[in-house]
Amino acid sequence: MTRHLGGLLIGLAVVVVTAALSMYTVMQTQNALVFQLGEVIAVRTHPGLYFKAPLIQNVRVFDTRIQTLDNNDPERFITSEKKPLLVDYFVKWRIVDVKQFYVSVGGDERRAQVRLTQTVNDNLRAEFAKRTVHEAVSGERESIMESMRAQADRDARQIGVQVLDVRIRRVELTPEVTESVYRRMEAERKRVANELRSTGSGEAETIRADADRQREVILAEAYRDAQRLKGAGDAKASAIYAEAYGRNPEFYAFYRSLESYEQGLKGKGDVLVLDPDSEFFRYFKNAPAGSVKR
Repeated sequence: MTRHLGGLLIGLAVVVVTAALSMYTVMQTQNALVFQLGEVIAVRTHPGLYFKAPLIQNVRVFDTRIQTLDNNDPERFITSEKKPLLVDYFVKWRIVDVKQFYVSVGGDERRAQVRLTQTVNDNLRAEFAKRTVHEAVSGERESIMESMRAQADRDARQIGVQVLDVRIRRVELTPEVTESVYRRMEAERKRVANELRSTGSGEAETIRADADRQREVILAEAYRDAQRLKGAGDAKASAIYAEAYGRNPEFYAFYRSLESYEQGLKGKGDVLVLDPDSEFFRYFKNAPAGSVKR
């Protein structure tokens, strides 16, 4: 009885191990190849639980999620102007045909990345060789990336890989070219600054000349108006004087003599040496009664 029970347990253990070796699982993010004696006999592209013949069949699983090929060191490319550029890029790719991927690169992701890197580098070299620095740096970057993605995807399909995107992360001038470009930029900025200063100086001179001209015109017109007003005032004063003189010539002469006395004897030290019979002292003498009209 004990012997039969031990045999039963051994048989059960063999069944369990055989069943475990016969089953395998494919996840949603995986594809699998089933090999029999080294030859691919089945491709599993849908997730689920599958069975295989133990010992004579084996399974290899591949990750089909999107992966990134990152170019750590910028590559050096030459433009149509024979100027070198340093280009940093990355590639998004995934396995879409696991059988072709295994046949082409032995299922080695490292070999696939090397193949993609060579393809992208060759195509980028051709694209930059057709463009100037300005076009490569800013003008046609989107066009370059789209063209690169299409070309790299066509080549990658031969190894069972799809290229989803090729992105140029950074485009820079090499150090030796950067220095010369900065010098030219500096010279150009100085030239523009000098032109602006020259233009500003010319406009300033024009403004100053116009201001001086307007000043002279304003002063001349003011002097003209002042002289006109002064002449009109003098004429009016003369008319008033003439009218006053016409009304009482004797009083007018007396008033004018008083003004001349005031001006001539204004200071305490003023001295006049005149003949006593001078006309200047006419009103200091005794005037006849009734000679001055009131």
